[in-house]
Amino acid sequence: MSEHADTSDSIFEALPDPPDPSVASSTVDAAPIVIAGAPGPFLEVVGVAAEPASEHMSAWRRMGSEILAAVQTLVSAAVYATLIVTFGFQVARVDGLSMAPTLEDHDRLIVNKLVYELGDPRPGDIVMLYYPLNPEKMFVKRVIAREGDTVRIVDGRVYVNDQPLHDDYIPNEFRSHDDWGPQNIQQGYYFVMGD
Repeated sequence: MSEHADTSDSIFEALPDPPDPSVASSTVDAAPIVIAGAPGPFLEVVGVAAEPASEHMSAWRRMGSEILAAVQTLVSAAVYATLIVTFGFQVARVDGLSMAPTLEDHDRLIVNKLVYELGDPRPGDIVMLYYPLNPEKMFVKRVIAREGDTVRIVDGRVYVNDQPLHDDYIPNEFRSHDDWGPQNIQQGYYFVMGD
């Protein structure tokens, strides 16, 4: 062990000389230690460097790790997608222009299948429903009124309980000039329309 001079400029205490590599045992797996510290007598060990493997094995391990990570990602995505579609959401495509300009032909929607388990549809909600005369066909419409409400249309203007519907989101070129109603919405029913 060599002696180091202790001066006021020194930031380290006297340290022993490193061991002689020719004396080190070949059975010891000593990896270099990475240290960090600020001026002063204390150093902090922040990590131990890995023993370098042969380049050939390292490349195979890296490739294997990448393949395993990709497979895990794909399996996770498939499981999540299955759970989401089965229990919560459905992807649907709009066929037609009845919801224009809000939804255009061939737009894709993600439909939340659970939201109405927690509450009832409200006027203004866009809903996906089965067509009563052909249950294999799905419609996308906007809820206008609920049970107990009275709906009428005068010159294309919709009234719910004699109050004009706030439909400023619909441009004039999409408005009709039809008359309909008045109609009282029965219990357990909703009145829906395209935009």
